[in-house]
Amino acid sequence: MNDAAPAPSPAPAPRRRARVRAPELTGKGGWLNTGGKDLTLGDLRGKIVILDFWTFCCVNCLHVLDELRELEERHRDTVVIVGVHSPKFVHEADHRAVVDAVERYEVHHPVLDDPELATWKQYAVRAWPTLVVIDPEGYVVAQHAGEGHAHAIAALVAELEAEHAAKGTLRRGDGPYVPPEPVATELRFPGKALRLPSGGFLVSDTTRHALVELADDAETVVRRIGTGERGLVDGPAERARFSEPQGLALLPGGEVVVADTVNHALRTYDPATGEVATIAGTGRQWWQGSPTAGPAREIDLSSPWDVAWFAGRLWIAMAGVHQLWTYDPENGTVAVAAGTTNEGLVDGPADQAWFAQPSGLAATDERLWVADSETSAVRWVERAGDAPDAFVVRTAVGTGLFDFGHRDGPAEQALLQHPLGVTALPDGSVAVCDTYNHALRRYDPVTGEVSTLATDLREPSDAVLVDGDVVVVESARHRLTRLRLPEEAVRVAAVAHRTRRAATEIAGGTLRLDVVFQAPAGQKLDTRYGPSTRLLVSSTPPELLAEGAGAGTDLSRDLVLADGVTEGVLHVSAMAASCDDDPANEYPACHVHQQDWGVPVRIAEGGAARLPLVLAGMDAATEGA
Repeated sequence: MNDAAPAPSPAPAPRRRARVRAPELTGKGGWLNTGGKDLTLGDLRGKIVILDFWTFCCVNCLHVLDELRELEERHRDTVVIVGVHSPKFVHEADHRAVVDAVERYEVHHPVLDDPELATWKQYAVRAWPTLVVIDPEGYVVAQHAGEGHAHAIAALVAELEAEHAAKGTLRRGDGPYVPPEPVATELRFPGKALRLPSGGFLVSDTTRHALVELADDAETVVRRIGTGERGLVDGPAERARFSEPQGLALLPGGEVVVADTVNHALRTYDPATGEVATIAGTGRQWWQGSPTAGPAREIDLSSPWDVAWFAGRLWIAMAGVHQLWTYDPENGTVAVAAGTTNEGLVDGPADQAWFAQPSGLAATDERLWVADSETSAVRWVERAGDAPDAFVVRTAVGTGLFDFGHRDGPAEQALLQHPLGVTALPDGSVAVCDTYNHALRRYDPVTGEVSTLATDLREPSDAVLVDGDVVVVESARHRLTRLRLPEEAVRVAAVAHRTRRAATEIAGGTLRLDVVFQAPAGQKLDTRYGPSTRLLVSSTPPELLAEGAGAGTDLSRDLVLADGVTEGVLHVSAMAASCDDDPANEYPACHVHQQDWGVPVRIAEGGAARLPLVLAGMDAATEGA
């Protein structure tokens, strides 16, 4: 018998990775949150760098910002997150708007403003959001499209820390983040407003994580509800916490419902007692495969952005999953009411309609108006027949995800740019907070005309009708502004835009679409309950695809391109589920990876016959990266 202690097991060798030098970071807009210094990758050598390609209109990008907060704090001495702001809308290329967005969403890391998508192109990014991991020696080691990758990236960071600490190439210490000087204002990027029955206004003070009651002058602060610190805490007004609250609506009993957006919850505020309570949501974000109906406190929600009372229940603009849900206060349940989770503009029966980040609601007796922000559209929901739960979705203004601008006239020709709010007017028309055009617009369903009521607003996000006037939430001016509704429209020069990204040249005939997915290290595909992947394909115009549109479970598909259509956009939505691969764990943690792509394509001689899109888990320089 040998009493000697056994030799220690050697540490596992690090995974072999492709060695691809990270391209330099360039952008004409310059750097934010660095104290005025321009950064280079050389300045970051020795740190694990995570590039977050985002744009501030995109709710999925906002989800990723929230996912990265814990990782950023836990690894602050070894990890530097760099936001690369890559605009979709014209307004998002405005440097002042990027500065505002960085403060609005509490981005606590350096941000490169890249209005011409220079760095986006260098890294061959195809979708918002995309995360790229660079090791301490300056090599790209992973790329992840979409959201839901915080767990995989945290595991990779731990692995890189151990590997480069052993090699002596890891540099610990403070990163380059320099916070901007705070600005004193009564409101900071307010989101939505509500006229209280007792007089005055209730405003969601979004960036300060609170509600503010204002007097009838829309300026004097009466009281604040919430500590101003991010959190999910019920109780009296002085102790409650919110996380970027947005929409507000009155219940028949007098309580105010609050869309507590980043908490993925609905809260109530009782003006009589000052008490705040949670009525729906768990605090967790909804993912594909989770329940979509049941007891409200047991169902996950996803970025509820606005709320309105319509057809005997509370409707919720569930921006994070491109749907409308409802809450029934009598039995305390929630359920999906409209939308499929697919992102786009499709009308029809509510359960077949597509939305794209619905962010504003306004109810009349007959219609629920919807500001569908990513399609720059105004939609409405109305009853379909006598069945109590039968509804249909229609579009008043807007054509799709990539066309926007500022153009008045007949609704079928009019253009908006990322509207966030709608307000029903007494004459049956609807006022539209045309957010990225800094304008208040009007749609008249009788004449079918769109006009401009006011300009020179700054990111209007909501409006409240008061005694014939309209009080507009000017989010980026941090105030409420009272306007007299004009008798005549303002004349504005028409401007039309289309989202500009380099088109991918493809050959005619059959195009092989491959969504490349590899479960992150330590995980495997979750096939316990059937297929763990889903693929949905459509196109703009629909005539682009002769075959291949529709849903399926295989992540590869042959698309047949129609003759006579030379360009368009392929819309691809993919999902994969993976679980921790640990046989000893009876209840492994599971993760959903999902992403939507809009890929501009052009038919060209010598174009590609295969289109690879990376969903998650790929090491750099592997196929499709």
